[in-house]
Amino acid sequence: MLRIGDFSQLGQVSIRTLRHYDELGLLKPIHIDRFTDYRYYGIEQLPRLNRILALKDLGFSLEQIKRVLDDNLSVGQIQGMLLLKQAEIEQQMQAEQERLTRVADRLKRIEQEGSPPAYDVVLKHTHAQIILSGRAVVPTIEHMKEYRCSLSEALYTTIDLQSLRTVPPEMVLYHTREYREHEIEIEMAIGISHASAAALKTPMSASGRLRVYELPAVPEVASVVHHGSLYDVGQAMVALFTWMEANGYQSSEAYRELHLFGREDDPEVDLHTLVVEMQIPVEKRRHAASSLLRNHSPG
Repeated sequence: MLRIGDFSQLGQVSIRTLRHYDELGLLKPIHIDRFTDYRYYGIEQLPRLNRILALKDLGFSLEQIKRVLDDNLSVGQIQGMLLLKQAEIEQQMQAEQERLTRVADRLKRIEQEGSPPAYDVVLKHTHAQIILSGRAVVPTIEHMKEYRCSLSEALYTTIDLQSLRTVPPEMVLYHTREYREHEIEIEMAIGISHASAAALKTPMSASGRLRVYELPAVPEVASVVHHGSLYDVGQAMVALFTWMEANGYQSSEAYRELHLFGREDDPEVDLHTLVVEMQIPVEKRRHAASSLLRNHSPG
């Protein structure tokens, strides 16, 4: 038998907690000295204590824990409950980490207010290309990574199964014209050769998820190349829209994120040291064009 202090050390709980568990009938000592009232515990009681502590971490009240233990749940059942809780906590931690990243991005933007964006904006045109594409509506910003990974897996599984010849870079198209944190429509795609498109063994429409089509040429896109963290791409977007405002342009189609670094789902890729090209298809603002015509009209 172990004195209560020794059992406290073994189970890593306080003596006060053990006495409280005794009072509730959760974990009673195997012996109480009738002269000193000193409590003694057995090594064989340690599994029950571990179950109590595990269920407490799951958020159960002590009264609920007593009922659960009285039902004699198996080790497998308790393990299953703990695994579910572990997955829930990991998901919460990931969401909080992504929130911290967004806060850091906002702070960086505030620090750079009044400073000219450190990007060279280029106006160019893009050629039409055949792409293999997967499209989805992301329920919330917190689901973005999950959906992008799923689309990426579908794309590259199809590429491998059908031995398609790709024409990089991989790209993401954002079809929501305004910033939204809910119902965000995205499209992940990669170019494929004309020969691969013609030789597809299975029509893409049959999969119900992917399709092959020609992404049209765009006469004018405003473009910047971002070097650094994927989470800092917002700074490149600030540079693009600042340039567009100064030069009388407005967006005309979905903007594009081109992954010049390779595959987003590559485990070897460091998301903090990437090269990404951001493109916004643009057109002259109507009032800017009218103003330009008036300024050049004879008179």
